[in-house]
Amino acid sequence: MQISVYDTYVQRPDGLRMHFDILVPADLADDERVLQYGRTYLAAKGLEATALKAEKCNFCHTESSHPAVEQEIAQHGFAIIELEHCT
Repeated sequence: MQISVYDTYVQRPDGLRMHFDILVPADLADDERVLQYGRTYLAAKGLEATALKAEKCNFCHTESSHPAVEQEIAQHGFAIIELEHCT
Protein backbone atom coordinates (compact mmCIF):
# COMPACT_ATOMS: atom_id res chain seq x y z
CA MET A 1 0.00 0.00 0.00
CA GLN A 2 1.25 3.49 -0.83
CA ILE A 3 0.81 6.05 1.93
CA SER A 4 1.21 9.80 2.20
CA VAL A 5 3.22 11.18 5.11
CA TYR A 6 2.27 14.53 6.65
CA ASP A 7 4.99 16.10 8.78
CA THR A 8 3.20 17.69 11.75
CA TYR A 9 4.21 20.05 14.58
CA VAL A 10 2.11 21.23 17.54
CA GLN A 11 3.11 23.44 20.48
CA ARG A 12 2.35 21.71 23.79
CA PRO A 13 1.08 23.68 26.80
CA ASP A 14 4.43 23.12 28.55
CA GLY A 15 6.26 24.88 25.70
CA LEU A 16 7.72 21.80 24.04
CA ARG A 17 7.00 21.24 20.36
CA MET A 18 5.48 17.90 19.44
CA HIS A 19 6.58 16.40 16.15
CA PHE A 20 4.68 13.49 14.64
CA ASP A 21 3.77 12.12 11.22
CA ILE A 22 0.21 11.47 10.11
CA LEU A 23 0.07 8.54 7.68
CA VAL A 24 -2.90 8.16 5.33
CA PRO A 25 -3.63 6.26 2.11
CA ALA A 26 -1.86 7.93 -0.82
CA ASP A 27 -5.16 8.42 -2.65
CA LEU A 28 -6.60 10.57 0.16
CA ALA A 29 -6.60 14.11 -1.21
CA ASP A 30 -8.66 15.78 1.54
CA ASP A 31 -6.28 17.90 3.64
CA GLU A 32 -9.06 18.75 6.10
CA ARG A 33 -9.56 15.06 6.81
CA VAL A 34 -5.82 14.70 7.48
CA LEU A 35 -6.04 17.61 9.93
CA GLN A 36 -9.03 15.97 11.58
CA TYR A 37 -7.01 12.78 12.05
CA GLY A 38 -4.32 14.86 13.73
CA ARG A 39 -6.90 16.48 15.99
CA THR A 40 -8.24 13.05 16.91
CA TYR A 41 -4.74 11.98 17.90
CA LEU A 42 -4.19 15.14 19.97
CA ALA A 43 -7.53 14.74 21.74
CA ALA A 44 -6.60 11.15 22.64
CA LYS A 45 -3.43 12.58 24.21
CA GLY A 46 -5.52 15.03 26.24
CA LEU A 47 -4.25 18.04 24.30
CA GLU A 48 -6.11 20.95 22.74
CA ALA A 49 -7.20 19.57 19.38
CA THR A 50 -7.72 23.04 17.91
CA ALA A 51 -3.94 23.66 18.15
CA LEU A 52 -3.45 21.86 14.85
CA LYS A 53 -3.61 24.17 11.82
CA ALA A 54 -2.85 23.55 8.15
CA GLU A 55 0.45 25.45 8.28
CA LYS A 56 1.72 23.00 10.93
CA CYS A 57 0.77 19.88 8.97
CA ASN A 58 2.43 19.56 5.57
CA PHE A 59 2.58 16.81 3.00
CA CYS A 60 6.09 15.43 3.07
CA HIS A 61 6.28 12.40 0.75
CA THR A 62 4.71 9.14 -0.40
CA GLU A 63 6.16 5.74 0.46
CA SER A 64 5.32 2.06 0.74
CA SER A 65 3.87 1.17 4.11
CA HIS A 66 4.76 -1.46 6.67
CA PRO A 67 2.06 -4.13 7.32
CA ALA A 68 1.47 -2.79 10.85
CA VAL A 69 0.80 0.68 9.41
CA GLU A 70 -1.57 -0.81 6.83
CA GLN A 71 -3.50 -2.54 9.62
CA GLU A 72 -3.74 0.69 11.64
CA ILE A 73 -4.98 2.60 8.57
CA ALA A 74 -7.52 -0.15 7.81
CA GLN A 75 -8.90 0.10 11.35
CA HIS A 76 -8.83 3.87 11.90
CA GLY A 77 -8.26 5.53 8.52
CA PHE A 78 -4.84 6.83 9.60
CA ALA A 79 -1.73 6.01 11.61
CA ILE A 80 0.62 8.17 13.67
CA ILE A 81 4.37 7.95 14.05
CA GLU A 82 5.47 9.81 17.17
CA LEU A 83 8.83 11.53 16.64
CA GLU A 84 9.48 14.16 19.33
CA HIS A 85 7.86 15.17 22.63
CA CYS A 86 4.71 13.09 22.11
CA THR A 87 4.64 11.41 25.52
